[in-house]
Amino acid sequence: MKIINVFANDTVLSRDTKKLLKRKLEKSEFIVPREYDPGAELIICIGGDGSFLETLRKYDFPDIPFIGINTGHLGFFQELHPDGLDEFIFKYKQGKYEIQHLKTVKAVVTVGEDRFEYTGLNEILIKGELSRAIHLNISIGDSFIERFSGDGILVSTPAGSTAYNYSLGGSIVDPRLKLLQVTPIAPMNTTAYRSFTSSLILPPNLSIRINPEHSGGQGLLIVSDSQEHLHESVDEIYLEFSESIVKLLRFENYDFWTKVKSKFL
Repeated sequence: MKIINVFANDTVLSRDTKKLLKRKLEKSEFIVPREYDPGAELIICIGGDGSFLETLRKYDFPDIPFIGINTGHLGFFQELHPDGLDEFIFKYKQGKYEIQHLKTVKAVVTVGEDRFEYTGLNEILIKGELSRAIHLNISIGDSFIERFSGDGILVSTPAGSTAYNYSLGGSIVDPRLKLLQVTPIAPMNTTAYRSFTSSLILPPNLSIRINPEHSGGQGLLIVSDSQEHLHESVDEIYLEFSESIVKLLRFENYDFWTKVKSKFL
């Protein structure tokens, strides 16, 4: 059986596109189940980048290739447009595509005896509850780097370098590179506080360890791809590449820098 999972957000255009796509796929002898099927060979996500990331989280970063149909705004992860369904089905059946492998980042949060793990395709953000300034003792590998003071830090993957990281002044990174980028958010750099003010670029074998300083019972928000998790009295946050890999289906004419130019430059 050739099974393809199709998901759409709640906009009228997305729902209409899903109905049309389902008919076209079934005419091409594919099965489109009503619910998520873990045995599917492809997942199609109709919407914007937010819908794409939400689908990834909902099904726990499955080992199934994804392709997106953009009915949203930016659509950086989306490969297709609603008017290209017939061409997509033809190329897919002909095998005229490649699989792009995107690494994800994870954070392991230690609170006393408890451990919590979060994964993000784009980034993991650490900031104070109620947008308060925070103080973080940051180590890279076995080396203590500094006591950071500011609104927070963002740890992004190459895939996420064009998202919030780019808005913060971080670098756009080609996803063929394997690295993590640590970008400060509103760092304090005064006579009282010294914090790094530009992104740090780390190789894939180096981890980041953060030990927050506590004051007044302030909580920390750990945000993985816009999903917020509030923790109090955090002892340590350990960040590194996750074992989860996101597989994106790309057609033969896909080029990362052409897409960057069309979306940002």
